[in-house]
Amino acid sequence: MPVSIRFLGHAAFSITDGTHTVLVDPFITGNPQAEAAGITADSLEATHIALTHGHEDHVGDTVSIATRTGATVITGFELANLLGEKGLENLEPANPGGGVDLPFGRISLTFAYHSSSFEGRYTGMPAGLMIRIGDRTIYHCGDTGLFGDMKLLGEIHKPDVAIIPIGDRFTMGPADATRAAEMIGAPVAIPCHWNTWPLIEQDPANFAPAGVQVRILEVDGAIEA
Repeated sequence: MPVSIRFLGHAAFSITDGTHTVLVDPFITGNPQAEAAGITADSLEATHIALTHGHEDHVGDTVSIATRTGATVITGFELANLLGEKGLENLEPANPGGGVDLPFGRISLTFAYHSSSFEGRYTGMPAGLMIRIGDRTIYHCGDTGLFGDMKLLGEIHKPDVAIIPIGDRFTMGPADATRAAEMIGAPVAIPCHWNTWPLIEQDPANFAPAGVQVRILEVDGAIEA
């Protein structure tokens, strides 16, 4: 069953099998890439929302979208608790190493090397997301530096697509992201978390893993996996 992966700008994606739609890190309002493409939070539908960590440029419009759509939110324990305080009820907390079985498949949380806070509060460990939907697996690395167990994650989960940050400064830059893509071993890699602001300005041509097809998506562009 084909799965569509739509880029919403920065690190936000909509992943759907036609029945279920997972929004990942739906930072839309205040996201200059999304706004330039005419994407609004109110235009997005979701059955599920998956968050890698608590920073505002990843939590984004989660509360408003989940309230409107009734989407279930999958994220780390501390961040799930905070979102519960904001009125959300359909929450599935997890932590790296674990995961949640869902109607479309499973979302497993992986390790990511970063930080995580929201509105000045600690929100637990950051994570990557291994999203099994239909018969495809998409690995959204989250905000992270390079780490050796990316190779192990690739061997265990065998992702079809890896979504990898390349912006540098707060995550991997293109050189480390290139190595990450090679270690993960997914046949397709999509760069994210770049050129949203000057601090993470990069030339994606420098993201060039050997043996991996790089798909540089325009904002609001999509591929089928």
